[in-house]
Amino acid sequence: MTDRPDLDRRCGSCARFVRVVEKIDENGEVRRHGECLLMVWPAPLYETNTCSQYVRRGTFTAKPAPKPRLVRGPRPARTTSPDERREPLSFQLPEELLDMDADEFREVLRAVIRDELGVGDAKLGGRWEGGEVVLKPGKEGTQEKRIPIENLFSKVVMIRDKLRVLEQKINAHGKLSPEEKVQMQQYITGCYGSLTTFNVLFADKSEQFVGQRGDD
Repeated sequence: MTDRPDLDRRCGSCARFVRVVEKIDENGEVRRHGECLLMVWPAPLYETNTCSQYVRRGTFTAKPAPKPRLVRGPRPARTTSPDERREPLSFQLPEELLDMDADEFREVLRAVIRDELGVGDAKLGGRWEGGEVVLKPGKEGTQEKRIPIENLFSKVVMIRDKLRVLEQKINAHGKLSPEEKVQMQQYITGCYGSLTTFNVLFADKSEQFVGQRGDD
């Protein structure tokens, strides 16, 4: 409390008004000024000033004002009962898979992927096994080149498989128009036709290249 009603809710009666100095002004009146602990006003701060951070002297407890409590809205209603349990998914694996070890399962998985992509190991015709491809130069005195047919055949099969994968990706592409797919398919068919020369190496006709009519 203060004995001067004129200083009610002013700096002169505020608990944060410190380092007070009395000074006699030119009119002979005593004026008191000091500093604010919150530095709300720059010095010199007179006792008649005021601000929104006023705390009456004698009531200051140095405790921060309580923060407003956050009021949360009601939780959304549960659509299902907490005691309700979802039915577990049930399915049965074939007994053949249950009896397989890891290596056997990997081999089956590879076979399925090869079948889906249309790729896989093709079998070389029996009469070519152990044979060679001889590249004989026309220039006399130069050495010929011999390549095992198995090596050549594996590279031919690899080209065929990559063309088949490319063909499937083109057909499944979502941004290509039907006309663009047909045009690209014609390019791939042309590649197949250029490789029909190697059809003689395949043991199974279903594994051979199929181009346009007249390419064989």
